[in-house]
Amino acid sequence: MRPLSELPELDHQDIARFSRHLILDEVGVEGQRRLKGASVLCVGTGGLGSPVLMYLAAAGVGRIGIVDFDTVDESNLQRQIIHGTDTIGQAKVRSAKARIRDINPRCQVDTYETALRVENALEILSPYDVVVDGTDNFPTRYLVNDACVLLSKPNVYGSIFKFEGQASVFNYRDGPNYRDLYPEPPPPGLVPSCAEGGVLGVLPGIIGCIQANETLKIILGKGDTLSGRLLLFDAMQMTFRTLRLRRDPEAEPITQLIDYKQFCGVGSIEEGADANTAGAEGFTRLSVGEIKARMDDGWTPFILDVRKPPEADIVSISADLLRPHEAVVAGDISGIPRDRPVVVHCKLGRRSAKAAAALIDSGYTDVINMEGGITAWAREVDTSLPVY
Repeated sequence: MRPLSELPELDHQDIARFSRHLILDEVGVEGQRRLKGASVLCVGTGGLGSPVLMYLAAAGVGRIGIVDFDTVDESNLQRQIIHGTDTIGQAKVRSAKARIRDINPRCQVDTYETALRVENALEILSPYDVVVDGTDNFPTRYLVNDACVLLSKPNVYGSIFKFEGQASVFNYRDGPNYRDLYPEPPPPGLVPSCAEGGVLGVLPGIIGCIQANETLKIILGKGDTLSGRLLLFDAMQMTFRTLRLRRDPEAEPITQLIDYKQFCGVGSIEEGADANTAGAEGFTRLSVGEIKARMDDGWTPFILDVRKPPEADIVSISADLLRPHEAVVAGDISGIPRDRPVVVHCKLGRRSAKAAAALIDSGYTDVINMEGGITAWAREVDTSLPVY
């Protein structure tokens, strides 16, 4: 904690804006000066990052950094409230910066329009007092955690899925870090993304506000943080539970950053693998354009849709069978012929890849994964279809 003599003074405008803080015994003038002199980096400007960034700016945090390489999409607006209809297509960091400056024009906002990578993580995180993890994938979560450990910085963690959320504080005052909770990542594809599994729009607002709350407590040096505890929230049951976390005395020390995609088993789709070869997977990957061209030439494969029924209610293409990928992976292959090519599709192509692999394991020999799923089909083949 920085000595009081090094903290910026409050001027009349600060006093007027933050008066409701100043009359709190736990904040007061000294606490508000600590907020003004603090710096926080938020990795991600999505569902979690939105409330984190807005509330930290509103609270008077003097310097905020934001890292994100994505652009605002219409599907984001159901939960990513820092963005709006007018910013669709803009870089998320620019959209978020404009909103932060509207909330608190005196806040210094640093933008990093890039993916957080091994090559840049330490440099980007280094200037900040606290790091907030608003990411949605395991490689980046492990990267953020390990970089925070190497730099001795608190890591305010949150995650969401469907109707459930988690929050904790890692690497704070000799407390546990993310690897003490999850020493190993889950198998690739086991945990669907929000794009595949869905999320209640208000859920990241709840978890993100908790992350903002923990960040402010760390800066102020007040209260009991979630360090050493994992907060579990169930929006459907409206329940909160906390689990105790401890450092693993046998855990290998974190001494360097590693290849996190390899560590998490991220597939080769993002890496630019040859999509037209079966390779070690056993099944073939074809683009929607290639599948459409073959079908136009008279090819008649069996079309297997491995999405869930509510997704098929939104949009579908002609399919011979609708069966969720979990059932196919579990061995339910009834009704799927072996004497025809089987084209498997889902929303984006990841669940269908798991189902395609399961079919290969069950003895099927001609299985094709439709890369990009029905989303790619709607964007590249039949633009009359909606995208969800």
